[in-house]
Amino acid sequence: MYAKLLNNLEILKLEKMYSYIPTYLDIVAKDETSVLDALVHLTEKEIKHKNEMASKIQISVAGFPFVKKLDEFNFDFQPAINKSQIKDLGSLRFIEKKENILFFGTPGVGKTHLAVSIGIEAASKRQLTYFISCHDLIQNLRKAYHENRLETRLKHYSKYKVLIIDEIGYLPVDQLGANLFFQLITKRYEHNSTIITTNQPFSKWADVFSDATLANAILDRLLHHSHIIKIVGPSYRTKDVMDYMVDNKTMRKESSLNLR
Repeated sequence: MYAKLLNNLEILKLEKMYSYIPTYLDIVAKDETSVLDALVHLTEKEIKHKNEMASKIQISVAGFPFVKKLDEFNFDFQPAINKSQIKDLGSLRFIEKKENILFFGTPGVGKTHLAVSIGIEAASKRQLTYFISCHDLIQNLRKAYHENRLETRLKHYSKYKVLIIDEIGYLPVDQLGANLFFQLITKRYEHNSTIITTNQPFSKWADVFSDATLANAILDRLLHHSHIIKIVGPSYRTKDVMDYMVDNKTMRKESSLNLR
């Protein structure tokens, strides 16, 4: 019967129960717990395992450029950021309320890190999440438009509970691209949450999208029910270089003093 039980667990793909069953059978045999309690413990371990595996799968298919969590973000380096506000966004309440998040700041200040970290938190809680650059998104929509399957592609991007669109404003968007982007934002409006990162102030979006009317219409939908996080501070990317230059300058100065 024991072999049959193991075989059944293997067929049902109950991996954790399979690995723990010998231990729990020994505990039950010693009258240290009841069969019912043992089964409850075993099923809880299986549920936890399956949730962890599902979270890993969600994260792996979300398209993140890297995996960094909120506790890896250096808030001391960017003191202008409200840490409590970011932690609250990490609680994912914004998804329930179908709110958007817009990160605005110069390159290298941590916009993408924060957007990805919140996205990872959502994916780990099995919320359908996807990350894509603005340029790649518009290119995909443009390709679908020319292949007469735009509606299918719009539905695809609209289904995500959290869609992270990175780097709006780094490359200009032509009239067709702006129109396609507007259609997607309209479909997602008040249905699902969108996270945006941009290096351009909203007053410059008319230049980014080549059309003031479309830019205003996009902003109108994104900014309604949204959290706007403006990051003012130094770049993480140049931090190590600046530290290296300072260290070198200090070393040269000390060397010069020693030679005197």
